[in-house]
Amino acid sequence: MSSSDLDFLGRPIVAITGVGVVSSLGRGVAENWSALTGGRSGIHSITRFPTGNLRTTIAGTVDFMNVEPWSGIDLSYALAEAAGTEAIERAGLHPEHFNAPLFLAAPPIELEWSQRLYLDSLPDAVLEEAGYDRLMQIATRRPSESIYNLTLFGGISERLADKLGTRGLPVTLSTACASGATAIQLGVEAIRRGETERALAIGTDGSVGAEALVRFSLLSALSTANDQPEKASRPFSKDRDGFVMAEGAGALVLESLASAKARGAEILGVLLGCGESADDFHRTRSKPDASPIVAAINIGLSDAGLTPDRIGYINAHGTSTPENDRTEYSGLSQVFGEQLAQTPISSNKSMIGHTLTAAGAIEAVFSVLTLREGLLPPTINYDVPDPAIPLDTVANAARSADVFAAISNSFGFGGQNVSLVIGREPIG
Repeated sequence: MSSSDLDFLGRPIVAITGVGVVSSLGRGVAENWSALTGGRSGIHSITRFPTGNLRTTIAGTVDFMNVEPWSGIDLSYALAEAAGTEAIERAGLHPEHFNAPLFLAAPPIELEWSQRLYLDSLPDAVLEEAGYDRLMQIATRRPSESIYNLTLFGGISERLADKLGTRGLPVTLSTACASGATAIQLGVEAIRRGETERALAIGTDGSVGAEALVRFSLLSALSTANDQPEKASRPFSKDRDGFVMAEGAGALVLESLASAKARGAEILGVLLGCGESADDFHRTRSKPDASPIVAAINIGLSDAGLTPDRIGYINAHGTSTPENDRTEYSGLSQVFGEQLAQTPISSNKSMIGHTLTAAGAIEAVFSVLTLREGLLPPTINYDVPDPAIPLDTVANAARSADVFAAISNSFGFGGQNVSLVIGREPIG
């Protein structure tokens, strides 16, 4: 490994050699990028389950993956498999013999009600108390591989490892809405430590069900703009009223630059830096002074060896909730100062909705494409600017731009904050 393959701290430079994505906009990079840069929304009325008594009846569900009967676990697997396979093939590798570690961000899905009712109907499963105590007693009395798989958080990654031929025990993680970015960070760190030459990082979420929708509604977190689903997600707009739940998966093949060059792989981008911080303020709300967000961004920049003036685009967390967008703006303004007014910042969630566990990975893929194609995706539905959040949101239409480096932000419930710094090419 030559000095040109190492970063300013002497660590292996981490290249991105493959990307894959599925969202409500479509399956695959080509479909998603065309829709995203065309300003098309994938948010629509829910048809998966009855919504008659719900305050929110819209979502960015993925309804074309043919997972029948629907299960959040099985759909999350199908989305991850599709995105992971595309990323591996894009990297010029074999999708059944990846032979490197897998880091998967997966939703902490509980049993859907259809499965719970099925278990209740088993002849020897009649117990007085509902819940997981009952499930554990059923499992003890009736050993079943299907019940085991339904209750195993790492079950999705184990299936993926078998399908994609990854090496070692797959890592499954959940850091709320920052999970996809955390999976990427773990892959980067493994390569930098010299534990592997490459890694597969995937974020997936297919968990839009009635119960999940009710829970977020009880937090007053969801948009109720049901009449025009495509206009419901309005990041940074004055009339924003909540996020829109969505589904999808994003995957990246991360590889040491030396390894990528040795096999003649195309370099799609470079993961220059990762910043992470914890917020101990509240289980769901961000700290009002935005200090954890500031910390995550600054750590990411420091890890990349860059100053804010080198960042030409920000892929915002931008959920379209009143508090998140205000707090993210506060954090960015503290880092970028007056420069922020001239730095384009857009939210993919205006079109794909909030893909929760998958968001950080999907938006990292879109950030790579933004740098490669020289085209900034818009923030659609930006019709009523919020004077308290003066930003260049790339409003309503994509824009050409020559950008060297971008930041992709992901902030999750429970105080999880991750900021990825992605470059078009290695720093010279």
